Amino acid sequence: MEGLVSIVVPVYNAGKYIEKTIRMVQEQTFTNWELILVDDCSQDDGAKKIEPFLSDKIRLIQKEKNEGAAAARNTGLDHMRGRYLAFLDADDVWRKEKLEKELDFMRKKDCAFCFTAYEFGDEEANGTGKVVNVPETLTFKQALPRTVIFTTTVLFDTEKIDKKLLKMPQVPSEDTATWWQILRAGYTAYGLNENLAVYRRPAKSLSSNKFVALKRIWFLYRRQAGLSVVKSAYYFVIWAFLAVKRRI
Repeated sequence: MEGLVSIVVPVYNAGKYIEKTIRMVQEQTFTNWELILVDDCSQDDGAKKIEPFLSDKIRLIQKEKNEGAAAARNTGLDHMRGRYLAFLDADDVWRKEKLEKELDFMRKKDCAFCFTAYEFGDEEANGTGKVVNVPETLTFKQALPRTVIFTTTVLFDTEKIDKKLLKMPQVPSEDTATWWQILRAGYTAYGLNENLAVYRRPAKSLSSNKFVALKRIWFLYRRQAGLSVVKSAYYFVIWAFLAVKRRI
């Protein structure tokens, strides 16, 4: 359908947030959307909380096997009816004008892939004032040393980009791996440097295992990007510096 935005949300034990997430989408100033909620075998009451909202615009897909966020997003991609694809995580927040402004930006730039700036939030999704600004454009080479694209901010035009490239691989940091496979295919991502989303970070995640994050990015350089050890080390050092700077 022309102009329809398909919003894919992976849902796993998100009962605490899911009602607010749905209402947040309903409050968007852009109204031509469909919301596809993919329940990844949750063990809480999230699915029951979704049921009262179901309609022609809001659908629930319940997976038979827990396979993780990447597979859930891919399932949503398979069921989308819109031209445009947006990803949203159940615990993150969009500003009310997010879709309207980003879609207008995408059309003006005539691009296939865009993303926006965002703000770190506390566990109640209150903005902390720490905003991650984004560049005007981002190519594959420019993306390697910086994980500046936040999943909840991306928007794709499936008439300009092959859906196969939007399928997320089953690897650690699957979102970053996906952006790289798209950019490596020759696309350029366009950044709308306006804070239109909040990245919720519960207190317990602030002390998350940094060693695991380091292993993931090294894996992406060596396996997904296919870089040599020397090039991987070069980008790794820059990435680590920028990652620390972004969070200070």
